Amino acid sequence: MAVKIRLQRHGKKNFAFFHIVVADSRAPRDGRFIEQLGSYNPNTNPATIILNDERALAWLKVGAQPTLTARRILSYEGILLRNHLEAGIAKGALTQEQADRKFADWKAQRDAKIEAKKAGLSKAAAEKARAAKEAEVKVNTERAEALAKKRAEAEEAARTAAAEAAEQVENVENTEA
Repeated sequence: MAVKIRLQRHGKKNFAFFHIVVADSRAPRDGRFIEQLGSYNPNTNPATIILNDERALAWLKVGAQPTLTARRILSYEGILLRNHLEAGIAKGALTQEQADRKFADWKAQRDAKIEAKKAGLSKAAAEKARAAKEAEVKVNTERAEALAKKRAEAEEAARTAAAEAAEQVENVENTEA
């Protein structure tokens, strides 16, 4: 029986999330599975991955083949690196301490990259909000200027109309007299 580590689609249309499962390769995509290893939600930024590392590593050791997307997720979480390092330990190329140090260094580097992305996203959101506020202030000042201009024109028209009315009254008084 060929066993695969793959994604099982859940969620609604245009808003999918996935379970990471171990399944027989002949089973349908959303059908029967052997074990659920975790979940993957691509709708968040950065994507949310919850994974049982030990079980995923155990399935890789017994020969389960990940699909391309599952392989990327396992690589992102460091499962493939740990599998590689444990193979090096078994061959005698590395000691357990060296492998642990390499994995810890890699994990620290990955965590720093994730934090930088989160900081960049929050900075971009703050910049976008600031730009929107500036644009709103600009529009509000333009509207206030337009209203002031319109009000001044209306007052000038009222003065002109009052002057014309006074002139007409004066003309009428002069013609009567």
